[in-house]
Amino acid sequence: MVDDEQAMSRAEREVVDLCRELIAIDTSNYGDHSGPGEREAAEYVATKLDEVGVESRIYESHPGRSSVVGRIAGLDPTRPPLLLHGHLDVVPADAADWTHPPFAAEIADGCVWGRGAVDMKDMDAMILAVLRQRMREGRRPPRDIVLAFLADEEAGGTWGAQWLVDQHPELFADCTEAISEVGGFSLTINQDRRLYLIETAEKGIAWLRLTARGKAGHGSMVNDDNAVTELAEAVARLGRHTFPVQLTKAVRELLEEICQEFDIPFDEDDIESVVARLGPIANMIGATLRHSINPTVLNGGYKANVIPGTATAEVDGRFLPGMEEEFFAEIDRLLGPKVTREFIHHLPAVETGFEGGIVTAMTDALQAEDPGARTVPYCMSGGTDAKSFQRLGIRNFGFAPLRLPPELDFAGMFHGVDERVPVESLRFGVRVLDRFIDLS
Repeated sequence: MVDDEQAMSRAEREVVDLCRELIAIDTSNYGDHSGPGEREAAEYVATKLDEVGVESRIYESHPGRSSVVGRIAGLDPTRPPLLLHGHLDVVPADAADWTHPPFAAEIADGCVWGRGAVDMKDMDAMILAVLRQRMREGRRPPRDIVLAFLADEEAGGTWGAQWLVDQHPELFADCTEAISEVGGFSLTINQDRRLYLIETAEKGIAWLRLTARGKAGHGSMVNDDNAVTELAEAVARLGRHTFPVQLTKAVRELLEEICQEFDIPFDEDDIESVVARLGPIANMIGATLRHSINPTVLNGGYKANVIPGTATAEVDGRFLPGMEEEFFAEIDRLLGPKVTREFIHHLPAVETGFEGGIVTAMTDALQAEDPGARTVPYCMSGGTDAKSFQRLGIRNFGFAPLRLPPELDFAGMFHGVDERVPVESLRFGVRVLDRFIDLS
């Protein structure tokens, strides 16, 4: 009898090593120009593609901020290409907080551990493993595939996807659909049923700098025009504000499916009780029920006995698709007339429908590997490089397929400690992606 290891495809065996090697390259993104490791990671990817005959080019938006773009010819050149994209950078990690060193890429308890294991060097590795095997075997995809491994996603994509879309839109101009991260992962309902959440929407991003101006003076004097006081009150209003629940199409469809699976009524007046049933991903889905605004940085003054003339704060705002105007109207009401705002970073919301041949391909590929799979759309509370590619009219989906153990807090590992991905989930993802490419 052939053992399990021998029965695996080469891609299934290779994906674990690819994931570990990518994690071992420290591509921490500190939000500045430095981008340590991104050039090394880009060269690694380009080499892996070159080994199997895929031509690619490294694009550098700023010294060290490197992205890789390549293209594989499909069987039908009349069809628009499919874009597969992933980012190479990761958020920083403090090794003192981790069970295993964040860049050691160790295998323990059946998982690959390390920063980027789920965000998103797992998907980068799956894409590479699948396409390397297909190229070795001479299996061309049904249509052209455009590959993009990108810099700077963790700081908004300024030096990665945004720069490429601005400076080299011709690389993606004929693409109509794209898949990338934060979708396709399983939510276990019971032993025989798993929902696979496909990202079809993302909240928009508004990182804002707030400024209050007042009358500077000596700290011992009475001052009724104190910038710090004005700012503090505005920040408190924002931080304590709860926006009303507003169900977008993707969120409504997800929650209706969940109610059906749990055989409970869909009660729009008590929707948060439905979300509470989702276990580890409840926080992530709960954040898509409404707009949000969170104070993150406060600055004001330079000496205890000096009242400053200005004080500033920074806040992280996220708005629902199709509701940006009303979000900012409420922010301005809460700030009041004496506090101004400016953008640190402003990216649009993303939304597409859960229909079409690409959705059918995702569903069929998943069900072929997991007969208990059911695909559902969802809205992501964070942001991805989909925000940049949307500007070119590309439909974006989060589809990095992983069948996960029910007890794994997958959502909590994004930007968290002890990030890890099960080895078997990586191999599952390889099989699904390979089928998906054939069906898409």
